[in-house]
Amino acid sequence: MNTSETTRIVGASVARKEGVDKLLGRARYVDDIEREGMWHGATVRSSIPRGFIRSIGFDRRIDWSQFSVVSASDIPGDNHIQLIVADQPCLADGMVNHREEAILLLAHPDKHKLREAVEAVHIEYEPLPAVFSIEESERQDPIVWGTDNVFKTFLLEKGDVDSAWADAAHIVEGEYRTGAQEHLYIENNGVIAEYSAETGVTVWGSLQCPFYVHKSLLAVFDLPAEKVRVIQTETGGAFGGKEDYPSLLAAHAALLAMKSGHPVKMIYDRMEDLAATTKRHPSRVRHRTALDNEGKLLAMDIEIATDGGAYSTLSSTVLSRATLHSPGPYVCPNVRIRSRSWATNTVPYGAFRGFGAPQTIFAVERHMDEIAAKLGIDPAELRRRNFLHDGDTTATEQVMREPVILDQLLDRALAESNYHAKRAQFTGENPTSAVKRGMGIAAFYHGSGFTGSGERYLNSLAGVDVTPEGEVRVLVSSTEFGQGTNTVLTQIAAEAIGLDYCDVIMAPADTGIVPNSGPTVASRTAMVVGRLIERAGLQLVALLREHAGLGEHFTRAEFFAASERYRAAKGEAVSLCRYQPPPGIFWDDQKYRGEAYPAFAWSVQVAQVAVDTVTCSAEVEEFWAVQEAGRVINPVLATGQIEGGIAQGIGYALYEKVLLQNGQMINNQMTNYIMPTAEDVPPIHAHFVEIPFQHGGYGAKGIGELPHDGPAPAILNAIRDATGVSFHSIPLLPEDLFAALAARQAIEEPAAV
Repeated sequence: MNTSETTRIVGASVARKEGVDKLLGRARYVDDIEREGMWHGATVRSSIPRGFIRSIGFDRRIDWSQFSVVSASDIPGDNHIQLIVADQPCLADGMVNHREEAILLLAHPDKHKLREAVEAVHIEYEPLPAVFSIEESERQDPIVWGTDNVFKTFLLEKGDVDSAWADAAHIVEGEYRTGAQEHLYIENNGVIAEYSAETGVTVWGSLQCPFYVHKSLLAVFDLPAEKVRVIQTETGGAFGGKEDYPSLLAAHAALLAMKSGHPVKMIYDRMEDLAATTKRHPSRVRHRTALDNEGKLLAMDIEIATDGGAYSTLSSTVLSRATLHSPGPYVCPNVRIRSRSWATNTVPYGAFRGFGAPQTIFAVERHMDEIAAKLGIDPAELRRRNFLHDGDTTATEQVMREPVILDQLLDRALAESNYHAKRAQFTGENPTSAVKRGMGIAAFYHGSGFTGSGERYLNSLAGVDVTPEGEVRVLVSSTEFGQGTNTVLTQIAAEAIGLDYCDVIMAPADTGIVPNSGPTVASRTAMVVGRLIERAGLQLVALLREHAGLGEHFTRAEFFAASERYRAAKGEAVSLCRYQPPPGIFWDDQKYRGEAYPAFAWSVQVAQVAVDTVTCSAEVEEFWAVQEAGRVINPVLATGQIEGGIAQGIGYALYEKVLLQNGQMINNQMTNYIMPTAEDVPPIHAHFVEIPFQHGGYGAKGIGELPHDGPAPAILNAIRDATGVSFHSIPLLPEDLFAALAARQAIEEPAAV
């Protein structure tokens, strides 16, 4: 594999493949697409969080003969969405478990008549008690509740935690909480579906994972694979929110298409999208940590609880990654992690950038600063004393065989941010000033690819072909939704084959055309799928040399001429490669032990904040991020991923709060779900240190999720540095700052008297 600086295209900031079409308005999103005779669909949803459906009535003032109405009884196959556990009904059948759960579907040729029709459906319920928090779910008796209210549990143990407390010089405990977070992609969820008894179901949609949708449609319609086709349209953002939910929406639209005999388009407006779709899992993490006199970790006892919502969706994978990232990038001889995902009667929580890691990294990195304060050690120095190094073992007893350069990353981050000088400067500033400044650090890793045996299970297939029209196509189900998949994978293919970047295109993300290269999630695209494309490109050249007379050194014209000769002899010019796990990767799913990830990306982030103690507002003034994520395939896109992830992390820390009332999101508009604007995002300084990973596409590791993991703890650590007050939950809003600062003042004033 060539990971040197001599590559022509890999490592260059070439233009985005889809950039011109987006810039000129030629890109067609799902709502831009029309089908002949198309109707529009809408959803009738539950108005209670939990209960039995006793009756459904239709207002006689509506001419229902003009509408198609679909209920659970119209489903020809399995009334469940096929994710990790098939527990979520496609349509509620007799019982609802959360507000906004889909009960009926309506279709009509005039979309403006649908809202009135939805309101004219009257549903009578027999309400049941509902729970809306982790603590409420913990208190439920499963026998009384009527079902198991735990979606998934993990127990991870290393060494002997219980024996460590007696010899510890220090024991530090803490509890940390994170709230839900809305994806807030620019383009709402939307699909178009067609149904034919002869050809089956075809769906076009804004989505991340075509084969996830394909799998659910097979079950809902009880069809063979060749009678279901899923095609990704141009997708305006996802962040994980279009990983699981489109399977539900696609099934709804396709059921309406089957019932009505027309193509059906379903596009959510912003209020429905915010209220009804998945969000980041809320979490509660408890740490109990033993240390020696030098501040070295002796034991970590960690308890994780996440709120999974009404159905399991992807809660088990979220909990898995939360568990594996909870000890942080530190070496510790004794570790115990107990984690659970709890059921509640809220909209199901699902995948979101980092899925689980931001929650538990927030906890461990805030906890490290609490330890540093108790022991009187500089937060940077405490981390340095406990960093993993080459040859150390993680909590799963994975040996660090790939280079670990956390010390180097920390040194770079401290230097770039002028961390120590600024901390000293801010400490010496006017004590009567209303504005207090501080510096905060977060150090962390993010596992690249699916956990443990996940990639073996996926068994991904990807490749390249040469079309009769003289185009080289990348054949993957990996999708573009703004992050750069189209660009990075075509760069890798062009590099491997020896062509120019403009000679390679992406095949449509269409299950009828491309193989299943796995979902576009888990920081796996450049590393795992990119490696498959690199191998396929090299293999294609070797095939043309062996069977079509391609020379050792060739021109573009000679390559395509050889491709034509190969096609004439073999029928098609295609090269496909199947996933091969790196050597030495072994994972025990039962003991939850072994090589959790083939590679880790590493980062140290530093935040500078200003806290106005009069307005009780916190502002991130500047932010630095130093990361090692293997080979950087496209520096501009990589920097964009870092900047975007940090901006999203700032929102997670300081702005974005999902407000629930009786299980329903009540701030489901962009006017009252507050996110950072361009004015709220500070200068962000992104720096890369490249150590190519030999089993990634041209040395790449995952990068998309890494930058979201660290901002929240770095920011709250900086706020602690500025104010001297510790905060243990996010989002940290002005009212939270006000309450804490007022409480401290109330304590200090009597003491002063």
